Amino acid sequence: MAKSRAKTAAAGNNKRAVTGDNSMWVNNTKASVGLFPGRRILGPLFLLLVPPPGVMLIWYCAAHLDGSFVELAKLLWNGGVFKTFVEICPSPFDATVWKMIGVFFAVELILARVLPGSEFKGPVTPKGNVPVYKANGVLAYVTTVALFLVGSLYFGVYNVGIIYDKLGGILSAVNVFSLLFCAVLYVKGRFAPSSTDSGTTGNPVFDYYWGTELYPRILGWDVKMMTNCRGGMMFWALAIISYAGKQFEIDGAVSDSMCVSVGLQLVYITKFFWWETGYLKSIDIMHDRAGFYICWGCLTFLPCIYTSHAFYLTTHPNELGAVASVAIAAVGCVAIWMNYDADVQRQTFRAANGKCNVWGRPARYVRALYATEDRQQKQSLLLRSGWWGLSRHFHYIPEVTAAVMWSVPGLFASFVPYLYVTILTMILIDRAYRDDARCRSKYGKYWTEYCRHVPNLILPKLF
Repeated sequence: MAKSRAKTAAAGNNKRAVTGDNSMWVNNTKASVGLFPGRRILGPLFLLLVPPPGVMLIWYCAAHLDGSFVELAKLLWNGGVFKTFVEICPSPFDATVWKMIGVFFAVELILARVLPGSEFKGPVTPKGNVPVYKANGVLAYVTTVALFLVGSLYFGVYNVGIIYDKLGGILSAVNVFSLLFCAVLYVKGRFAPSSTDSGTTGNPVFDYYWGTELYPRILGWDVKMMTNCRGGMMFWALAIISYAGKQFEIDGAVSDSMCVSVGLQLVYITKFFWWETGYLKSIDIMHDRAGFYICWGCLTFLPCIYTSHAFYLTTHPNELGAVASVAIAAVGCVAIWMNYDADVQRQTFRAANGKCNVWGRPARYVRALYATEDRQQKQSLLLRSGWWGLSRHFHYIPEVTAAVMWSVPGLFASFVPYLYVTILTMILIDRAYRDDARCRSKYGKYWTEYCRHVPNLILPKLF
């Protein structure tokens, strides 16, 4: 859990490092670079207007139309888009839903604060700040899942399938909440920022979409940790467990397709919380501010899209058979391990300051200098061996592979099970381009040298 402060990094040599154009690295940038065009106005406007109602339509399609987007299109065409949307969208003011949301976030806020954990420092920011967290993600994850199961299966306070039953209302409620919450964050970043890593571009649309603070904190809680990790990722685990429970309630058994899909996802989510401190050094945290893109995405988009394959399987079970089930599970587990091992490899390398072996040989790296906005000179070590010598973002390949493996049990009667992996692939490719632009801006000639050693962005020898 993030503490209510951002420690200032110790001052280094004040001589500015030669890093080239810092436009993507500093806070007051108006640059926005990535795979997709129109990132300043058209892209943000599209994402602000389309996905919020879009997640409700996707839920309805999966819940009531057997996952048929053709039937959904007919419904919208015949009844009118606005009228049909109003009729099929659940009320965002369901009292039971708000109790569920309130209890969930209250529990996560309390666990983040009271559970023990070591102090963890994030990477230095463009302004020279160092965010400080409490690393207790695994304990919070295990406790949350245990509380959910005990409350349902032992005490009978609620049905284990309650999240499946109420998902439409949950999405409707968090949609409204997260849009308002992002407005609060926009105002907070302008007038009461938590650190010097804040500011606006002069474009209100982009600032609402992107955010006005890098590390906002409210009453001592770190906003991005709570929305990304303890909100979205934690809900993902509870939701798919609920879906499996709902299938058992309907059919009296849990299909092998559901077991494989949910099992792989739980392995992945467990890996995430085990590696949570590594995630806090990723581009989502280091570069992306707390705005619509991150906060609405984790509070609304993630609960819908990231769980859509298991949601579909709840009422559309498939029998894969032992051989197919084992094969899919094995490939998925290997992919998750590869993704984890790549992240740990880099984390271990950084912790050892480059003085370690990678795949049995001394680590090879580029020593890169950069400067913060207040002209403190810093350095990073850019690993170019092991997984990180294959391509600059090789770890995205096993991540997409794992997503395919927990989606394919849905088979091919609907595209719903493949929404997540399709969108994930686009997000990761775009993120690779954004991260490359950011690093090129931050490290300049050192990044050019690094790319000479590791020339491919994602696919070794190809791309």
